[in-house]
Amino acid sequence: MILPLFFTQMIIAVNTRLQKSQQPEGYEDFIFGLLEKLTEKYPRHRFIYIFDKPYTGNRVFANNVLPVVANPQTTGNLRLQYWFNFKVPKILRQHKVDVFLSLEGICSVRTKKPQCLLVSHTAWQQPFQSQKKWVHSFNRKFMPVFLTKAKSIAAVSDFIKKELEEKNLVASKKIELLYPGIDENFKPLDWNRAEAVRDKYADGKAYFLFSGNINKHSNYINLLKAFTFFKKRQKSNMLLLFAGNPDEHFLQDLKTYKLKNEVKLLQGLSVKETAHVTAAAYAMVNPARHTGLINPILQAMQCHVPVIVADTVAMQSAYEQAVVYCNPAQVEDIAYKMMLIYKDEEKAKALVEAANRLIKKYNWDNTAQTLMQCLQNAANS
Repeated sequence: MILPLFFTQMIIAVNTRLQKSQQPEGYEDFIFGLLEKLTEKYPRHRFIYIFDKPYTGNRVFANNVLPVVANPQTTGNLRLQYWFNFKVPKILRQHKVDVFLSLEGICSVRTKKPQCLLVSHTAWQQPFQSQKKWVHSFNRKFMPVFLTKAKSIAAVSDFIKKELEEKNLVASKKIELLYPGIDENFKPLDWNRAEAVRDKYADGKAYFLFSGNINKHSNYINLLKAFTFFKKRQKSNMLLLFAGNPDEHFLQDLKTYKLKNEVKLLQGLSVKETAHVTAAAYAMVNPARHTGLINPILQAMQCHVPVIVADTVAMQSAYEQAVVYCNPAQVEDIAYKMMLIYKDEEKAKALVEAANRLIKKYNWDNTAQTLMQCLQNAANS
């Protein structure tokens, strides 16, 4: 239930220290999209963006935003603790902040200011994780403390909310479910525009697409093997495109891959270019075992592109019947699901229809309103 706002004006400090390597894929775009909508929707409130280094992105902040840089850069465990527990409290006092919003689930334990945490994953509870070792250890040690310290919590998926509740880490009344909005650049293309995109990026051929960071945690090895299996069975001219940032392991493996001439790597695409490549895809295939925010999947859905994902509890909770599920550990199963989408047009259409119903709740206005409610809950506690 949305409660009335009790503050005519709040001063809200926001941790914008975001480290790409420590967050789920698409997290930075999601966060700044959310902040853009939040500051636009609530112009009477003042926002303090706290960075640990000068911001070098291309986003323009609203008039009610004051960017503040607090050194040192948080490149390790001790610096991270110092930054949150000494630098941040000082800024909160200086600017007479009403509530502190941390966008990566980390609290300052040395301030009495009310805090709202945005929790984007539960990787610290699992042996499988894609963070740096020191980050995982830090979260595993301190996350229970942060969850207790926070006055309110925003979870970016129903799976995360249930995990926090069922493991008795957080009381249900303390958590708001925050569905991520989807960038408006991602939308369907008509046939002629889609054909032009295929001509530009895929030699005019249809293609499966993986979008996001390409590393061992993306399960690209099994996806490449599945594509080989698919090509042997179907004898088609379909390509496999990877759009994103590859690590060195992927680049080396691609050099020795037997069908490397039928795989294309697209790096350095703008958001609009990524949107076009997504909308022109035959299907999105993402066999990674993620448990947090996965924007490329939602983006594909908004583009009316069928999606294949790993069969995990988190995925089923998030996407219900709007995707095809595959066993990420079984190459043949990934390939069979690719063949299912390729051969069964009615199945593909049904997935798109189900996805259209699902993504109605992924609305930026609703997301911003829910987050503001979470901030109010913290400030009023």
